[in-house]
Amino acid sequence: MSASRILVTGATGFVGSALVRRLLADGRQVRAAIRRSSVAPPAEVETVTVNDIGPDTDWRAALAGVGAVVHLAARAHVLSDVSADAHALYRAVNTLGALRLAEAAAGASVRRFVFLSSVRVHGEHSVGAAFNESSTLVATDPYGRSKAEAERRLVALAGAGRLDPVILRPPLVYGPGARGNFARLVQLVARGLPLPLGAVRNRRSLIYVGNLVDAITRALDHPAAAGETFMVSDGEDVSTPELVRRIARAFEKPARLLPVPIALLRFGGALIGRSDDVGRLVDDLVVDSSRIRRALGWAPPFGLDEGLRESVRKA
Repeated sequence: MSASRILVTGATGFVGSALVRRLLADGRQVRAAIRRSSVAPPAEVETVTVNDIGPDTDWRAALAGVGAVVHLAARAHVLSDVSADAHALYRAVNTLGALRLAEAAAGASVRRFVFLSSVRVHGEHSVGAAFNESSTLVATDPYGRSKAEAERRLVALAGAGRLDPVILRPPLVYGPGARGNFARLVQLVARGLPLPLGAVRNRRSLIYVGNLVDAITRALDHPAAAGETFMVSDGEDVSTPELVRRIARAFEKPARLLPVPIALLRFGGALIGRSDDVGRLVDDLVVDSSRIRRALGWAPPFGLDEGLRESVRKA
């Protein structure tokens, strides 16, 4: 199938802006659901203004004449979120907001609904084996739990025959304009600072934004994607120090890695209340993305080094 007009939520965000550019390059008609304060998308994109996404959002104007939906908008994972009821805030947007849009799409006879979830529905780190589509949903933070609940509700809609959702679970997404931990790591490498990560022997999966966008477009069109869930990644898992070396290579700089014992890193992280941050640097988080490759014939068009070069070129 090839949807005539595609509604994209979160169209001005990191992933959304890359997706919009790709859809336009493919000759697709795009409608962006934006908030009044959003940065404007490209002039070729039709826009419709919506209020904050939640259980009461009115999607009728946004869905009129639409053939498919890509739902990227979400309350992002905020490491410093100290709200008294963070779960309720995440759930209102990421669960109930997604469900509201999905039900409205089903009511408007829109079948294909691509939902960007997260590997965090499985927890903070993988132990012994890579996460796959059958791994237990054991999210440990409000963001992951809100995404996991949204997935379950979408699967229920699919079971009722009202919608053809496609759920994608990416690990860390990197690329030009990425924020968060990846951006901080790139900045540290660019400044030539020594990093105490030389003794780390973990494995981490990542996905370049161009690869994620390519997977989304495949999920939009492929008939075998209907009602399915897929892990997506670059397919090249690396340790944190290897990632630092590859980033440094992209900058054409030497990597400066100090072999600090992992136990000492964890102890220091606990002392300053950053245990989770240290865990993301030293623990495994690996996904098996072979299923989407088999089922949809998908292969990531960009390799890790190419994605890193593009990332640092605009850093």
